Parts: sequence; structure tokens; C-alpha cells
Amino acid sequence: MVNLRDRVKELMSRLEADYRSRTRKSLEFFNRAAALLPGGTTYQIRFFKPYPIYVTRAKGVNVWDVDGNQYVDYWMGHGAHIMGHSPDFVVKAVNEAALNGTHLGYPNTLEVEYAELLTKVIPNAEMVRFSNSGTEANMYAVRLARAYTGRKYIVKVEGGWHGGYDALHVGVNPPFEGPESLGLPEEYIKYTLVVPYNDLNALERALSSHDVAAVIIEPVPGSGGCIEPQPNYLRGVRELTMRYGSLLIFDEVITGFRLALGGGQEYFNVKADIVTLGKIIGGGYPGAGAIASTSEIMELLNQVKRPNARARSFHGGTFTGNVITLTAGYTMINYLRRNRSIYDQFNELWDWTRRRINEVCEGHDRLCWATGVGSMIGIHFTTSKPINVREAYQLRIDESLYDLMHLYMRVNGILYMTEHMPHLLPSIIHGREHAQALVDALDNMLSMITHG
Repeated sequence: MVNLRDRVKELMSRLEADYRSRTRKSLEFFNRAAALLPGGTTYQIRFFKPYPIYVTRAKGVNVWDVDGNQYVDYWMGHGAHIMGHSPDFVVKAVNEAALNGTHLGYPNTLEVEYAELLTKVIPNAEMVRFSNSGTEANMYAVRLARAYTGRKYIVKVEGGWHGGYDALHVGVNPPFEGPESLGLPEEYIKYTLVVPYNDLNALERALSSHDVAAVIIEPVPGSGGCIEPQPNYLRGVRELTMRYGSLLIFDEVITGFRLALGGGQEYFNVKADIVTLGKIIGGGYPGAGAIASTSEIMELLNQVKRPNARARSFHGGTFTGNVITLTAGYTMINYLRRNRSIYDQFNELWDWTRRRINEVCEGHDRLCWATGVGSMIGIHFTTSKPINVREAYQLRIDESLYDLMHLYMRVNGILYMTEHMPHLLPSIIHGREHAQALVDALDNMLSMITHG
């Protein structure tokens, strides 16, 4: 292992020199940003060592930095750009809509039409409310579940990221207990229980020992490493929640409209009680989020039937139902609905890519493993294939391998997030040539490590 570390350190030094020579203007911007933005960024995951690039343009599958370097993007706006950056048909629709107002602040016809579309394509969704982000959707969904069941406890899985909402900001990173942030009192998470992914026994222990309002779970964890559910795991989660009278919330902020038009519910044929959405639902524009559920549950938000504010579950926000975001989202989801067959080819390509990555890893002393479902790909430098995020950390061969891969890919024109837990979210317009280039780049990097 010492030899591996020495080799990685040597490669890192060489690659960093190359990176610095290619990104001098980005360094200038980072130095300016460090004086104005804490950590030099607007979101900590956008920092990578020794400093991030500054993107000035994006189109299709590519982004360009301030130094003029071009990259194939596998992050795609945190997974929001399912049809690539700035698809012309969405931009055109939004620009036309903006001429009639950018934010109306009143009910608008599109919120009705979009809700009608969503209830047609999302399984088990009879009613919809729009929110400003996936985080907001999860916050309101948890509150709604507690209102419906009259219970307090929420169960989430280790590594699950549901945004910065206090009650769910626990169990994201090792040691998977206690607040994930300064300023978050223990009392704010005392009704949140954390269990490992792919572990039905742990889930049943939590459900049997507490009055649980809801289990919230990403069908495939995103920032948790894109680790696939074991056979019948999600079906088992559904059965356990029904047995113990808890609601099942599918956080489909990433999986929604990605794994299938109907998201993880359709792909795995498992129905949730509440679905939360973000990213793709906004068509690539900001302020994207929604809650979808049955009428029985959603009526707890109904101010007409429940005029007393304290007799209903609150939901609202200045920019909810914003016509710009709704236009982009409606245009995108309607396009995907009319071209539903593209999902088969989309998932097939990235299933093939994952197999090829695993073959490459096998050919280089099994330094890594690829996980995921469809177009969600995780890469792990572990001693065996992880089945949950706890293993993805505990089984690591060497942390520096993650830094090396991220830096190597940047220097070779490929971008993804994040340094510490690679999860790639390609778009439908990424082609076989892009997938092959990714496989080849990983193969070359591993060859440098194992053969010098």
C-alpha cells in the first residue's frame, strides 16, 4: 500500500502542475472569490482541489471554463439537465413566456396544465403542489406525513441527501449520527432515525420500536454513491411501511424523470405514498420542486376545505408556481412524454458503460467498482463492491485515489462531482462516444497507477 500511495502522490504532483498551467484565470477568480464568498464558492461541493474551474458557458454535453478549456460534463447542473445544457426548444418556450411576465404572483393557467401532465406520468399521483427546490419539497412532505399520520418520527437511510432541511440533515456522512452542521441543535433531529441502505432488518427494528410517520428514501442514492437497491429491497421497504402504518416517501429529486418518465416508482414498480421532485421537473431552470401524492393526503393542504390555518399542513412560498420554471418544466416533461421510448436506449447505454468500467477495474487489480442503475453511475475505490454508503467509506483502499481520479479527469477534459464520492449523472444526449471516452480515460488512469 505504501507503493500505491507513493505512486498516487507522484501522479498528483504531475497532474496538478498541468492543471495549474491550464487554468490560470480560474485561479485568479478563486483568489478573488476567497475574499468574498466563504470557501470561495456558493456551495461547498463545487470546490475541488487545488481550486475549482470557473465555467463561463455551457451547451449540450459540454462546458467551457474562463481559460477556454472545454469539458464533457457528467454533472449536468446537479442532474437537472436531462436533455443537455440549454436545449433550444426549452429556451425558446421560456423566452416567449417571459414576454408576458417573469413572475406573476397570482394563479396562472400553466400551473393547472402542468399539474394535469404530472398526474398522468407520475404513478400514484392524484394531486400536486409546486415548491422552489427539492429541499423544500422534502421539508413539506415530511410535515405532510406527520400531519396525516399524527406521528412524529421519520426514518431515513445512511448517506441519503434530502437537502439542508433541519430534520433530515443527519446521517449523511460518517459517522452517520448527530447533526451534520454547526448551528443545528440535537433537539431538531431527535425524531429522525437513521438506518443503513439495503438493510430491511434495521428498518423493521426502527419501525417496530417507534411511531414512525414516514420513511423517506431515494430509490437510488445520489450523493450516497449511486448504489443500486438489492433485489426486492424497495419492495420490502414498501411492505414494511404498510405493515407498521407509516407512509413511504420517495425522494425522486434525482431519479424522477431520469430512470424512467415515471421515475423510480415506474422503474422498480414500487408505489410510494408521497413523491418529492426537483431538478429535472424545472426543465433546467431554477426554483424547481414539487410534491405529488394521493388526494386523501394532499387535501391536508387544502385551505378551502380547511380554512383554519392550524387545521391544515402549511405549504407556500413567493416563487412557487413561477411561470418561468413551470414553462421550462412543462416543455421538458411533455417532450419526454412524447418521446418516452428514448429511456430504453438511455438506460441501455449507461448499463453498458457500467459493465465496461467494471471490466476495466477488474483488469487493474480490482482497484475500483462501478455501481448504479441506468444513467446513475458511482465509482468506488474499495476492496469489494459496496452495498450501502457506510461500506462505500469503510472499504476504501485509499482516500487519495478519489482526489487523483477527479484531477486526472479534469486535466483530460471530463467533469463530474464530487471528489470524495464520484456520482455521474449524464444526459440523454451523451452518446456512445462520450461513454467510451470516459471508460478509456479511467483505463488510462488505472494503467498509470498499476503499471507506471
